[in-house]
Amino acid sequence: MGFKLFLLLEKFLMLLPKKVRKNFFTFLSFLTYYLSSRYRNIGFINLDFVYGDTLSQEQKKKIVKYSFRNLMLNFLNLMELKYMSKEELTKNITVKNREILERIHAQNRAIVYVTPHYCAWELGGVGIGTLVEPLAAVFRKMKNREYEKWVLESRGSFGNSSLEKTNVIKPLINLVKKGMASGILIDTAMNAREGVKVDFMGKKVYQTPAPAYLARKYDAAIVPVIMISGDEQNYELVFFDEIVVEKTADEKDDIQRATQLQADWLGSIIYKEPKCWFWIHRRFKGEYPHIYKH
Repeated sequence: MGFKLFLLLEKFLMLLPKKVRKNFFTFLSFLTYYLSSRYRNIGFINLDFVYGDTLSQEQKKKIVKYSFRNLMLNFLNLMELKYMSKEELTKNITVKNREILERIHAQNRAIVYVTPHYCAWELGGVGIGTLVEPLAAVFRKMKNREYEKWVLESRGSFGNSSLEKTNVIKPLINLVKKGMASGILIDTAMNAREGVKVDFMGKKVYQTPAPAYLARKYDAAIVPVIMISGDEQNYELVFFDEIVVEKTADEKDDIQRATQLQADWLGSIIYKEPKCWFWIHRRFKGEYPHIYKH
């Protein structure tokens, strides 16, 4: 019943002007910031853990508030994607550093796009699929299966597909062997069984080794990418230089070092504009569960 009401709300909102929809979700972000003490506190815990006293409490408050706002704007993007034409989607997106991809494609190598929950991440994946090449994005199974179906339909509006995280390596290998693209989020919390340990923003965390494994084993290219915006209306799809995976006699070390390079890249973009990262998730729970206990 609840999901049917949500669909009715969606249809109603999509009848309204875009500005009104944005104002509605901006209000929701304001409301959830004050009502959701759990996630608000997680944001402050993460910022205290990473920055200590180098940021003022007021700066941290602005960042956490923007995390809620950014989450709601990504949700709005998901809602609007199903109603957009390709022309509407791409008219406000510019692509930066496309030549990086052209060099890799000229070598007939598959690309593994690595990205975080940063700025307009939902538009980022769809932007790649529309402006560059279709990709299969790895996702974590959701508790609400109806909502999961809704999300995946939105993400697949322009040709992308999705791969559920459980036992995903074999499907990823098949994609790479066919020269097809995949997308992997590298900022989600992991444990020692799933990930390899890296230094991320001065803290030891576990991070997925999948991109490095695919690149080393099957000569795929790891390309970091983010979708950014200065005004929440015009967007820039930014590709970064390939993260090269060495191939020495020590496979484990090769994978660990390439995964560390991805963590270094991620930390650098967060330090540059911290408000754009999704601070209200328990990224550090793998190694530091105690920080979230209170």
